[in-house]
Formats: sequence, C-alpha cells, structure tokens
Amino acid sequence: MARLREMLTSFDEKDLGEFEPEAKVGLVATVNPEGLPHVTLITALQAKTPEKLLWGQFTEGLSKEHVRSNPKTGFLIMTRDRSLWRGKALWTHQARTGEDFVMFNSKPMFRYNAYCGIHTVHYLDLVGTWGREALPMGRIALSTLLTKMAKSRARADRPGRVLKVWAEGLFNRMDALKFLSYVDGDGYPVIVPLIPCQAPDSTRLVFSPHAYRRELDSLKPGMTAAVFGLTLDMEDVLVRGVFKGFERHRGAKLGVIDLTWVYNSMPPIPGQIYPETDLRPVTDFPEGARAGGSRTG
Repeated sequence: MARLREMLTSFDEKDLGEFEPEAKVGLVATVNPEGLPHVTLITALQAKTPEKLLWGQFTEGLSKEHVRSNPKTGFLIMTRDRSLWRGKALWTHQARTGEDFVMFNSKPMFRYNAYCGIHTVHYLDLVGTWGREALPMGRIALSTLLTKMAKSRARADRPGRVLKVWAEGLFNRMDALKFLSYVDGDGYPVIVPLIPCQAPDSTRLVFSPHAYRRELDSLKPGMTAAVFGLTLDMEDVLVRGVFKGFERHRGAKLGVIDLTWVYNSMPPIPGQIYPETDLRPVTDFPEGARAGGSRTG
C-alpha cells in the first residue's frame, strides 16, 4: 500500500501532463481554524513543476480561507483511467495576474464561461507524494459488497435527520466516489479513497476497511473525519463526523462515523446545511455586484 512506501519529494516529470486536463478529479484537503479536516473539489488543480502545484479559483469557499491561516494541505488527483496521485503540500501565495492566470483562463472550461472565469491562482510547494497509484478495484468491490450487506445492522439510534434525502442517496449510490480525510500527526490533512462508504441512515456513515486497510487503521475512536461524496455528474456533498471505531455487523468489520456537520460545496453558493443556520439578509455585496458585474462563482 502507498502509505508503506517512502514519500517522494517530486513528481515524475512524465506524469505532469496528466494533471492538465479539466476532466479529472482534483481534491484539496485543508484544516479549519478548529483543527478539523475540510475537502474541496478543485478540478483546476495541477502541477507547475515536479516540485510545485497550483490551482485556479473561480468560486468562493472555505478552503480558500483555510489556507491563508493554515497553509498545510493534502491533495488527490485522479485521472479518467483511475490513476491516482496523493500527497501533502504547503500553500505559499496567490496571484491575480501573470502567465498562470492567463493559462487557466485560456482553457475551454473558463475561456467560454462568462460567469466563472478564474480570478485567483494559488501556489503550493510539494511536501511529499507517493507517486502514481492505481485504484485497487478488486478490494474496493469486495469492500462495497461487505458494506452493503452489513450496513442495515449498523443503523444509529439517533432522533432527527442529519443528511437530506438527496445526500443520503448520494452516499448509497454504487457509482458515486467517496473520499475520507483526517488530520495526520504532523498537522497535514490526508485523503484516502473510501468508495465503499455508505449511509445506513441519515445520521451515520459506515465502510468496510478491506481496501486501504493500513491507512484506515490510522483512524482512532474520537477522531474527527471528513467524507467527501461526488457523483460522475460533479454533484457533491461534504460531511464531518466522529469516528466511533470498527464494529462487526453480520460478520463484516465496519468503520463507523456519526455525522455532526453537513456542507454544500457546490456553486453558486456554498454553505452549511447541518446544523441548520438562521437565514440572514444579505447586506455585504462584493465590489461591482450592485451594477451586475460581480463574478464570484
């Protein structure tokens, strides 16, 4: 498994071109002011050199605030052939002009989009990567079956609904991607593919650890974990919860996360879904918004 290999301090130069297409999964994990993991889908994540990463920002979300106060990040890039690159990086600065700004805005996704052009480029120094990995599809398939078979016995006895019906359905879709993040001992957030993860009810997620067993063994009861769910239509939801440990249900070992927080990270307006927050009138408008010229994404 990747976590048993020594981390590399640079990407293989032959891999850099694979990060450039927009049709990929790009995830950035950050740490919020409370020290909790947060995960954001950033398809405009790529490598500038073997030692540097960058991404283009076109929406406003919490991850962009987090890196300014805590520059330690984790990342995952998954290409269409199911190749993965994961690791840790340190955010260094941002820019709103320059050759990289022009490069991002020249890509078809942003060049022809009147509302969602790139307005900021973020730069990161690579701390370490395990290089190219392949998804262990056999182990993932077995883990998914074990989770599906045993999850009904892992329902929580909690009143009320945490996940909306749509979000609960997303986590139970067999074609959805899921990724877990936790903050490692060095303060960097780690991202682990967690495709078998499913929701036995609206308050809990469970998963068989058969795939990525050694990495998931780093989870300890009481730790806060984030899980990011993503469909192939680029619909997504982010949740956080308390890891309760591993339990046996119908003979299957399942990791259990009791949910405490749900966040919609999709544009145009990311925001907290659970716990519910009071609606407040908008009084602070971005510059140019009153004239109809704002481009906040």
